[in-house]
Amino acid sequence: MPSHVFADRPAPQPPERGTVDALITRTRRLRGDVDAVRRDAATDEDDPQGRWQRALCDLAVHHLDDLGSHLGQLKEGLPQEPLDAFEDELAEYEADNARSTGSLLSRVGSAEWNLLTDEVSWSDELYQILGRSPQSGPMSLDELPSIVFAEDQGLLTALVTDCLVDGRPIDGEFRMVRPDGRVRTVHMMGEPVLDSDGSTAAMWAVLRDVSELRRSQRAVRETRDSLQRRQHFAQTEHRLAVELQEAVLPPWRGSLQFPLDGDGPTALDVAAHYLPSANSALIGGDWYDALQLPCGESLLSVGDLTGHGVSATSAMAMLLGALRGMAVAGIRPGPLMAHLNQLLETSVQPALGSAVCCRYDPASRTLSWAQAGHPAPLLFRNGTGRALTPPDGVLLGATSGAEYEQAEVRLLPGDLLILHTDGLTRRNAAEEGDTDRLLALAPRFAEARDAQECVRTVVETFGEDGREHDACVMVARIGA
Repeated sequence: MPSHVFADRPAPQPPERGTVDALITRTRRLRGDVDAVRRDAATDEDDPQGRWQRALCDLAVHHLDDLGSHLGQLKEGLPQEPLDAFEDELAEYEADNARSTGSLLSRVGSAEWNLLTDEVSWSDELYQILGRSPQSGPMSLDELPSIVFAEDQGLLTALVTDCLVDGRPIDGEFRMVRPDGRVRTVHMMGEPVLDSDGSTAAMWAVLRDVSELRRSQRAVRETRDSLQRRQHFAQTEHRLAVELQEAVLPPWRGSLQFPLDGDGPTALDVAAHYLPSANSALIGGDWYDALQLPCGESLLSVGDLTGHGVSATSAMAMLLGALRGMAVAGIRPGPLMAHLNQLLETSVQPALGSAVCCRYDPASRTLSWAQAGHPAPLLFRNGTGRALTPPDGVLLGATSGAEYEQAEVRLLPGDLLILHTDGLTRRNAAEEGDTDRLLALAPRFAEARDAQECVRTVVETFGEDGREHDACVMVARIGA
């Protein structure tokens, strides 16, 4: 499916591994530098400035650790499947991040509660974080839970109690409601201040508004989960498409000789091969088929339906089943194509397709065939090849009530027929088309011992991989 991203807006590309490695190295080096600054900070517990510096360094170390973890995940890489919907989410996240980066320092505030004098001091930044006016004054430890979510009040109370009673450091988050009704998430870090007797005399804390950070982390988690779900869905769909394709395509591998009962000389030696696209996830609707009919004639067909995945392979299964049934019932190639056109046109999931259908009569060595917007069969004789003149026929499913003409050609012992779908040529091949490249193989086909060797020649020439679309090729050699 084509991307909905505008052509003048380049899609984001995955970072190169060397770039991410360099970022990880710089992050680790920066973390070491910040940790060194923390160790060099004043250790006097009575110095508020020293406590403030250590607290900021602790915050920086925590976030650098998070950054290193995120970069490690980025190095591992995201799913390869393009996810266009992720661009909008990413753009929104980047815009929010850009708005919040400039105000990062203003989102960190400090406070100290003196238990001996009941004095409370707040920094100007803390008033801004909590949405309070400095004229209203700071809040005591008893008042602080009143602005916290009811679900988080127990956590805040436990943090403060552990700090005052047991001397444990404070490190936790809670949600609070500002006077304007806005909900913010605050990360609180602090320690008790001990007097000369070792009793708690005060408690200081650094509070940081991490609302945007947590929102961004939630967005990352949700996007990651969405990516994983989409990847799982794509893998499941691909597996189902492969299973359906394998169930529908002819079970025989290698070559096939008609008549199947081995009674009499071989009338037709058939071999075929399916060539996948470079993107193995794009299982398309290409098919080939060879079938001995009750009347003694043989059915040869190849075709291609638009689309990829389960929808394309299921439509191919429906079309191929109808083709086989009508051929067994004796319907000739021209009328058969008209019925297939009507089937695609009226199906629940309309689709377009191309196909060529041939019936070979070994008694008269006559090939009757019709095509629907498909490359004509190639006939090779005496070391040279040509494309058969195609009868009129439009793509299947394109026109209501379309009629398909039928052509006939007399064949000789040793003649070689090649039926193929579009897409044999690799993506980086020269401009020479599939037909010209196949015709150029005429001398090699003349030296081949059987149809299977001819197929191997085609595969060697066009390669097993590197093409944009999957393709099929079928070779039929006329027997004596």
